[in-house]
Amino acid sequence: MRRRLFFALLALLASGQTHPPQPPSPGQIADAAPASDWREIAPDDLVVMTLAGGQRIVIQLAPRFAPAHVGNVRALARAHWWDGLAIYRVQDNYVVQWGDPPPDPDSEGTKKLPAGVPARLAAEYDLPAAGLPFRPLGAGDAYAETGHVEGWPAARKDGKAWLVHCYAMVGAGRGYAPDTGSGAELYAVIGHAPRHLDRNIALVGRVVEGIEHMSALPRGTGALSFYTDPRQFTGIATVRLASELPAGDRPRFEYLATESATFGAYVKARQNREPPFFEKPAGGADVCNVGVPVRRVKG
Repeated sequence: MRRRLFFALLALLASGQTHPPQPPSPGQIADAAPASDWREIAPDDLVVMTLAGGQRIVIQLAPRFAPAHVGNVRALARAHWWDGLAIYRVQDNYVVQWGDPPPDPDSEGTKKLPAGVPARLAAEYDLPAAGLPFRPLGAGDAYAETGHVEGWPAARKDGKAWLVHCYAMVGAGRGYAPDTGSGAELYAVIGHAPRHLDRNIALVGRVVEGIEHMSALPRGTGALSFYTDPRQFTGIATVRLASELPAGDRPRFEYLATESATFGAYVKARQNREPPFFEKPAGGADVCNVGVPVRRVKG
C-alpha cells in the first residue's frame, strides 16, 4: 500500500501537481446538471412581494402540502390585499412576519379579508406519506426520517409526511387554536431551523429570492420582537402572483429535481466535504443543510 502511494505521489510531482485533483463541489455538480434535471416552477406558484423601497422577494408556494392555505394566499394576492400593509415583526434567529399589523401581539389586525376568503382554515400540518415521491436523505435526525419531496425539504413518520422549517421557509401565522390561521399573516424563517414548529403550523412555501431583504431588517424590541412603533414597519408596496405580471417583468425559476441522479451526487457532496479545507468529512448532513438548488431561468 505504501509503495503504491509513493509512486502515486511521484506521478503527481512529475505532472507538476502538488495535491490530488479535487472532486467537484456541490455547486459545481448542480451547475453541470443537464437541462432535463431541472423543473420549472409554475407562475401561479410564485408570489412576488415588492417592498416600499423597491426590494423584491419571491416566494414559491407548496400547494401539495397546504392546498387550502395556498388557495387563500393566491386569492389574497389576486385581490391585492397585502398592498400597503407591512412587515411588523422581526425576531433575531427566528422569523420575519408580515401582513396586517395587529394593535398588539395578542390581537389581530383590522383589515377585512376579501369576500370568499375564509378567515379560519383547518390545520394543514401533514399529509399521508403513502404515494409521495419521498427521497430519503439517509442521515440521522432527532425528529423523524428526513428527505425531499419534489424539491422540498420534508420529513416522515408514522405514515405522515410534512414540510420542514428550514431557513427561508414560509408559514401561516395563527392563534392558539389550530384553525385560526388563514394565510393572511405570513412569516419566513431567518435563523437556525426551528424544527419544533414542524407539524404545528402550516408551511405554505419558501423564499427563493430576496431573503436577505428580510433577514437584514432591524430586530423588533417589543414582546416576541414585534415593532413597538409603526414608524419601524417596513412597508409592502405590492404582492402579486407571477402569473399576473407582464411577461417582461415575470420572474421564472427552476429547481434541481430531487429524484435525479444529479441531486443524489449533490447530496453526497454536501454530506462529505473534501480537503484541502475540510480535514474531517462529516459523513452526513441535516436536511436543512442540503438546500435544493434553485435558479432563475435566463431570459
